[in-house]
Amino acid sequence: MNNNYLVAVLTDRIQAESAYTMLEKQGLPLDKITILGRGYKSADEFGLIDPNEVAQKQAKLMASWLVPFGFLAGVGFSLSTNLHTFAWAGEIGDRLIGGLLGAIGGAMGSVFIGGGGGIAFGSGDALPYRNRLNAGKYLIVVEGSQLLLQQSTTILRKFDLENIKSYIDMYQ
Repeated sequence: MNNNYLVAVLTDRIQAESAYTMLEKQGLPLDKITILGRGYKSADEFGLIDPNEVAQKQAKLMASWLVPFGFLAGVGFSLSTNLHTFAWAGEIGDRLIGGLLGAIGGAMGSVFIGGGGGIAFGSGDALPYRNRLNAGKYLIVVEGSQLLLQQSTTILRKFDLENIKSYIDMYQ
């Protein structure tokens, strides 16, 4: 599987179609070139990572260990301080409520830190590209060898690009 990509952002459909046609005329393999935008492939169809999905997975992963840890920490805190904050619940109830509050704290941490971290750091450049597609812009994505990406870059630079970026796997 090839992990080399070139992503060019174009402002409108006419520019994207012209760039695609130019790549085609230069003999580049069309099965390696994709247009993303209205009327073409969507971000989901192409496989661009959805940061919300990443955030949910990260939050669930963190919850799987933070909630039990929070419960144990809550019980431990209740035992070590001997405060009897919830004396009306009895000694065992007081400890269990402390554990429950610790578990709630762990759940909150997994949502705020795990979920927020997934959105902020889990998506890489996918979120800016999704935002550009949502704003009505178009992406041309070329997948292939470094040579193919260099050829494509030379051709695409003739157009009024908003952005162009290569993603090259150095460990092929």
